[in-house]
Formats: sequence, structure tokens, C-alpha cells
Amino acid sequence: MEDTVMEEPGLDPLLAEAAGAVDGEGAPPGGPRAQAATMRVNEKYSTLPAEDRSVHIINICAIEDIGYLPSEGTLLNSLSVDPDAKCRYGLYFRDGRRKVDYILVYHHKRPSGSRTLARRVQHGDTPFGARSLKQDHPLPGKGAPLDAGSAEPPMDYHEDDKRFRREEYEGNLLEAGLELERDEDTKIHGVGFVKIHAPWNVLCREAEFLKLKMPTKKMYHINETRGLLKKISSVLQKITEPIQPKVAGHRPQTMKILSYPFSREKQHLFDLSDKDSFFDSKTRSTIVYEILKRTTCTKAKYSMGQGEGRKKDSALLSKRRKCGKYGITSLLANGVYAAAYPLHDGDYEGENVEFNDRKLLYEEWARYGVFYKYQPIDLVRKYFGEKIGLYFAWLGVYTQMLIPASVVGIIVFLYGCATMDENIPSMEMCDQRYNITMCPLCDKTCSYWKMSSACATARASHLFDNPATVFFSVFMALWAATFMEHWKRKQMRLNYRWDLTGFEEEEEAVKDHPRAEYEARVLEKSLKKESKNKETDKVKLTWRDRFPAYLTNMVSIIFMIAVTFAIVLGVIIYRISTAAALAMNSSPSVRSNIRVTVTATAVIINLVVIILLDEVYGCIARWLTKIEVPKTEKSFEERLIFKAFLLKFVNSYTPIFYVAFFKGRFVGRPGDYVYIFRSFRMEECAPGGCLMELCIQLSIIMLGKQLIQNNLFEIGIPKMKKFIRYLRLKRQSPTHHEESVKRRQRYEVDYNLEPFAGLTPEYMEMIIQFGFVTLFVASFPLAPLFALLNNIIEIRLDAKKFVTELRRPVAVRAKDIGIWYNILRGIGKLAVIINAFVISFTSDFIPRLVYLYLYSKDGTMHGFVNHTLSSFNVSDFQDGTAPNDPLDLGYEVRICRYKDYREPPWSENKYDISKDFWAVLAARLAFVIVFQNLVMFMSDFVDWVIPDIPKDISQQIHKEKVLMVELFMREEQDKQQLLDTWRMEKERQKDEAPCNHHNPTACPDSLGSPAPSQAYHGGVL
Repeated sequence: MEDTVMEEPGLDPLLAEAAGAVDGEGAPPGGPRAQAATMRVNEKYSTLPAEDRSVHIINICAIEDIGYLPSEGTLLNSLSVDPDAKCRYGLYFRDGRRKVDYILVYHHKRPSGSRTLARRVQHGDTPFGARSLKQDHPLPGKGAPLDAGSAEPPMDYHEDDKRFRREEYEGNLLEAGLELERDEDTKIHGVGFVKIHAPWNVLCREAEFLKLKMPTKKMYHINETRGLLKKISSVLQKITEPIQPKVAGHRPQTMKILSYPFSREKQHLFDLSDKDSFFDSKTRSTIVYEILKRTTCTKAKYSMGQGEGRKKDSALLSKRRKCGKYGITSLLANGVYAAAYPLHDGDYEGENVEFNDRKLLYEEWARYGVFYKYQPIDLVRKYFGEKIGLYFAWLGVYTQMLIPASVVGIIVFLYGCATMDENIPSMEMCDQRYNITMCPLCDKTCSYWKMSSACATARASHLFDNPATVFFSVFMALWAATFMEHWKRKQMRLNYRWDLTGFEEEEEAVKDHPRAEYEARVLEKSLKKESKNKETDKVKLTWRDRFPAYLTNMVSIIFMIAVTFAIVLGVIIYRISTAAALAMNSSPSVRSNIRVTVTATAVIINLVVIILLDEVYGCIARWLTKIEVPKTEKSFEERLIFKAFLLKFVNSYTPIFYVAFFKGRFVGRPGDYVYIFRSFRMEECAPGGCLMELCIQLSIIMLGKQLIQNNLFEIGIPKMKKFIRYLRLKRQSPTHHEESVKRRQRYEVDYNLEPFAGLTPEYMEMIIQFGFVTLFVASFPLAPLFALLNNIIEIRLDAKKFVTELRRPVAVRAKDIGIWYNILRGIGKLAVIINAFVISFTSDFIPRLVYLYLYSKDGTMHGFVNHTLSSFNVSDFQDGTAPNDPLDLGYEVRICRYKDYREPPWSENKYDISKDFWAVLAARLAFVIVFQNLVMFMSDFVDWVIPDIPKDISQQIHKEKVLMVELFMREEQDKQQLLDTWRMEKERQKDEAPCNHHNPTACPDSLGSPAPSQAYHGGVL
């Protein structure tokens, strides 16, 4: 390229002018010493050997500025060999040796005339490190300086400030030992990328600081099971062979490598045979991210500006220099950088794709076609880190545990189907011979009706309201306790396998840096104190600073819960008014299906409202957490989880709680009904009870949330966002032929992916589902089955999203699932209480037992329906509430029946609560107490019987400690032996010195030959 420049005639004065510009304005400040230091930095971080750097980047900039354009032959020659292939299209620096560990993305404004230069810079392999970050000349790709005679463009001080912050921050990264390379010549117009590489010495230093456990040279045998257990495990391994993923290391291992926190002083202990793979890509990105968080940018400076605006800005920035620090989180929040992320390992599909972990994950884990296979959890952890690995491991354990629950639920459901024709109460309700006339369901418009018209509902309710549901409730309570214990044991196995046994959250908390918003608030507070001449040392936010936010949180949460209750009340009014309107319909088929129609439409309304409010409440919970300004990301996440779970729990379960515990409880009686707003009469349960309606409500809400959220929100919306982002970038990008034929770099492709937003939405969805499975399982035994079918798809859906749709998240170490475990335990305990009340108060299980043992004449259930109905004299209706058409059934009705335990109208205390009511109530309360305590005791017993740490894992952990002690003892012994040998040699050398040099005749063996041992040691020394 230099030869091409020299061929142009009359270019020497221009070159001299360019060189002068470089030596003047572009030269590093500080004199010869600073220039020499700059040259050393350039030599260190340049991507080209010294002998190949014939033209400096600044000279090229100057040539471009004065209007030089390369010849067509030069351009064709530069395009003949694709330099991107050497760097594997963005996975490595341009030298093809240094791996890209992290990417910083920023927006820049670049005139159109500078694109040719940027292209040539890339093909010329001009390094990012080949210029000083402290120079004031334009950066590559940012446009050339204007000629002296041209008009001065308007200054953008905000953009200047961002650019200065980036330059200082990147300079600090270089001082921290990282190596950088810039690329502004991309297919994404106006977006620049900074590639970051961590050299070996930096990786070693940070690994020691982070206490990362790395594999040593020592290996040991894992204790294997013997006897019958070994045979069973081998048989199971052969049976499950087809459903195991084809991933290296997935099978049970007989050997394990001993791991130890990395130490540069003990590098000889570690297996450093392949330094390139010793730190995998996940570990390298974690190390770089820690450096990015720790490295600060303390000086935001304006280079230009005038007037009052500049003075104010300068005053503010001078204060920031004193107390403001800008790590990568602050720089991202302030828009200095647009994004920061590690790269994926490569493409996951396509022709001639080089094999990598991402491709392996896609083929063996992230496709719907492998739904029947186990998850390669170790590979997930290797690629995404422990926190995401634990989520998928937990989801897998939860899905596996749903299999026995689904089988038992199906058996309970089939039992209800098989005994439907033997259920005496439903047979009596369907028998036309009983001819029971029921009281109207609403005032005026509703007429009397036959109980036999509710035959279908009564028969269907037996499917879920039978003695087997009590057993199933007890089973599910024990299942929840067993699931929690099983997960704790699985978690300990993973901790052992992933070398997290010595890892503590306190170690992570030490490195947990303050959030950008917290630092900004502290800065604002310190500036206020400084303006009032107060001390600004150790400024932090107190409860007084957060009190307005706490008050806003409390008021907002109460308001949103009230909104949820108001919506449920609105749906209740809709049901009542719709039932009254349909009762006036002239069609008999419409009037006969009023209850089904009203229930189905009301549940669909509830479902739509729940899904919409879920999204709204999620956004509000995040906003409420932000205004609290938590100090660390962990604190932010825990507060966000608490608020989001509280709001979504109330939103999802309030309609179900209403049907289960409130509907039909506060109705009143004929002639004295309870009214809402003095016009809407409260709803009644069907003659067969409210359990069937509860089942319908639960099933539609559960299935609807899963189907809509999975298909629409998790699949449709991300694809729509991706398509919109693609159209926007296509519209913004230039259409040069040179750009269109260029293959996109890895960091460009990953930039177009969706940013990782955390695991909270994934966990929240499963926790709400866990509530549906456990809280009201007595009313819907098929809930575990539907949850199982959903989760089989959910695992692959989430896997595909992480592998193909999201940017690669930064790996985070964690040894458990955090606050989610406590939420699961709380739901498990609450489920016992709720199921006890559902069985006792919502179903007819207790009234049937009371009738069978206290009131039945022949020891059967004959007469139970008549026993649960009370009588009402139609002449006692309040004025204006009697049916408009009392002869709708074809005869005059004098006595109608309603479901309650009250005295008959011919009694002295007519319509008062009868003794039967109190007997049934006492039995119900007794059942709640006995059931709750019994099941709680059984759950705690399961918790106590099953140890949290498996015995073999505790033995292996102990064995690791013993082996580590032995290893260090042997090392100390070798050191001591070497030291003793060295001392003996020194002493012998001293003893031999007088005899060999000063007085040879004084040696006893001087007349003869030297002793053999002395001759040997003399040779060694």
C-alpha cells in the first residue's frame, strides 16, 4: 500500500503536510518520554509485526483527508483475499491468534466520505492499539478533520463527552492488561465495536482474585456402587441409552479431576498442557466482565465549548472527577456504550459450520425433535454458567417429578369415571321421579326449575369430587415435600460435580459492584452536600433517602391489589347480570345452558385480564424496584422477584379463590337475599357444589396461560421484535456493493440478537404453574398432566431461545436457585392448608360423611340430596322479587327448595340455621385441623428422613479434602527435602573450600585421589 502511495506524482509535499499534521496536532502530549511510552504501547497491542507496519494509521488518515483515493487495482488486490477468514469472521482478532473474549458496542456519527478509509483500514489490518488513546485527532472511521477554509460544523458536546469517556475507559482497560481492537467498518451503519482479549497473565491474575477452581493434574477414583445397586444402575443405563444426549462426559464418570482455587504461585499443580483451552470461553468472558465492572472512568471532559453552558458543564464534570466513577454498568446506563456482551462460539446451523459447543447444544438440546432426551446439563453449565445451568437442572427435575404425579392424577380421574354410575347422590339428582322444584336463581326474570336439569353438572362433578381426591391431596402434599428434598440432593450433586462445594455467596457479594443507578444517586447526593459545604466522604443512601420510594411502593402495591379485586368484582357483576338477561330469552336451549354459558365466558374474560395484567404488573414491579435504587444487582433481583411474585400471585389466583371459598357462601336465603349495590343478587353454587365450576375455572386459566404465553409471548413476540430490528437495520445500513458481499462478523450477528433480560420471567412462569399444580389440585387432578406436557415443550422452547434468540449472557456462579427455593417451600406449605379447606368447604366430602354416619337410616347415601336441601314457602318472597311467570313449569308452586341447612317454614324458628349446619361445620373444621397437621407432620417426616446431602457425595467431598491435604503435604515435603539437600550441598562446599583453594596439603586425601563423593558433588556444583 505504501508503494501505491509513492507511485502518485506530486504527492511528496502532501505527505510532508500530512506528516506535519501528525507530528503537530496528532502527536502524543508529554514530550519524548511520553511519545516513547506511547510507542511501547503501540508495539505491545499492535496486531501486526513491527516489520510489516510500514504506514502508520495517522498517516493514512492524513492521506485520506487530503483527498487521496486508492487506485482500482489496489482495491481489487485488497479484496482478493478475505481477511475476515483469518480471524474466523469476528471470533479472533485480525491476527487470527488472539480470541475475542468480549465486545463493547457504541454508536458514532460518521460522515459518508469516511467509509472508504474505514474499509481500507480494515483491509490494512490497522490495529486499535496502533494509536494512543490520549490523542486528540479523529479516531478511525469517525471522519476526517475539515480543511482550514471550511465552515466549522455545530459542536455536539454530548457526543464529545461520550467519546472522551470511551477513550479514557478504553485506556484504563489497556492499563489493566486487556488488549483491544476497534472495528467501525460494519454492515450496521453508525455502530462501532471494540473487541477485547484477555492475555494469559491477566487471566491468571483475575482467576486467582476470583478464587476460580481450576482442574489440577491430580485425578482420583469415584466410589462406585456395589452389589445389587450396581446391577440396577447398569440395567437402567442400558434402558435409558436411547434417550441420553450424545455429549461427551454425560455418562457417569469413574474418575474425577481434583480442582483447587487457582494460584499463580502454584501453577505447577494445574494441568497447563494446553493454555488455550485451560480457561474456557465462559470463564474468559466472566473474567473480562469483572474487569469491565471494576475499571472506572473518572474524568468526563469536554474538549470544546464556550459560554455559560461550557462553564456549568465544566463545573459539574470537575465535581464528577472528585466523586463520580463510571464502570461498564454506568457507561451502559448513560449511553456511552450501547451494549456489552460475550460472543457465541459460532453458528449453530448451516453448511460448512465449524463444530462448536453452540452447535452441539442446538443439535442435542435446543430442538423440539429431541424432546424425549435428557438435558446435557454439564454442557449447558459449561456454555452459559452455573446460574443458568441450575435453572435448567431445576426445570428438568420438576418435569421428571411431574411424571408420577400425572400418573396418580390420571388414576384418580379414571376412578371418578368408573364410579360415576354408582354415585347415589348424582343418580338421585338425575332421577325424574323425585321431581324436586328449586327456587329461582335470580329475581323476577328467573322462574322455578327442576333439579334434574342440573343432572349433567352433578355427574361431571363426581369426576373430581370423590373419596380419591382426598387421597390425591395428601399424595400431592407429600409429593411437594419429596420434590423439594430431591432437588436439594440433586443440587448438592451438581455442586460437587461443578466444583462449587467451597463456594459461598459471601465471596460473590464481595465482588458485587454497585449498580449504575445507585452510583448516580450517590453522586447526586454528594453534589448536594458539596454545594452546602458538607462532608462528602462515605456518602451512601439511607432509609431517609428511600422513604418516598418505599411509600410509593406500598401505596402502588395496595392500589394494584385493589384493582385486581375490583376486576374480579366486575366479572361477578357480569355473571349475575348476564344470567338474568339470558333467563329472559325465549329459547329453552339458551335458558337450560345459562350456567355453562355464564361460567365459560366469565372464565375467558378472567383469562384475558390475567394475561394482560401479568405484563402490566411485571413492568410496574420493575419500575417500583428501580425507584428504590437497590445497591447491588442481587438486591435488585430479590426485591423485583418479591414484588412481581406478590402481584402476579394475587392476579392469577384471586378469581380461583373467589370460586373456591366465597361463591355461594354469602348468598342469604329466599326472601332475604344479599345484594351488591342493592340490585345484584349474589351468585349461588350449583346443586352439585362449586367444585365443578372451580375445576373449569382452574383448567381454562392454567391451560390458557400456558398456551398463550408460550406460543404468543415466548415465540411470537421475540420473532416479531427480531423482524422489526432486522428491517430497521436494513433501512439504516448503506447499500454499497462492497458492503453487500461482505460476510457479517460474529459480533455483528450477536448484536442483532435479543439482550438477555435475566431468569426472573422463566422462574416466575414455572412458580405460578407450580401453584396451579399444588394449591387447588383437589379440584383438578389432571393439573400435573397438563403441566408435564407444557414443560416438555417449555424446556426445548427456553433452550432454543437461549441458544438461537438471545445474546450470550455473562456466566454467573451460583450454588442454588436463590430466593425461588423459599417461594417454592412457601407454596408447598400453603398448598396443604388450601387443599384442606377445598376438601372441607368446597366439596361435599364432609357433608356426605356426616350424613352417612349420623343421619342415614340404612347406612347408605340414599336421601342425601334431600337432606342438604331446605324448604321455602313462596308466599314469603319479598315484594318485587317473586318470579314474573310462576307457572313456567306448568303448575303452581307453593314450596321450593334451596341448598342450605335451615329450619322449614312450618317450624317455630322458620328459616333459622338448623342443628345440622353446626354439626357439618364442626366436622369441616375438625377435618381441616386433622388434615393440615397430619400432612404437615408427614411432610416434615419426609424432610427429616431424606438427607439433604447424599451419603456418597459427602464421602467424595471428604475424600477431596483429604487428597488436597495429602497433595500439599507431599509438596511441602518435597520442598523441605530440596531445601535440606541444598543446605547440605552448601555445607559441603564450605568444607571443601579451604582444601581446594587455600591449603591443598591440609586435606587428608590431598596426597591421593579425591574421595568419590567429593568428586561427584564438585561436579554438580
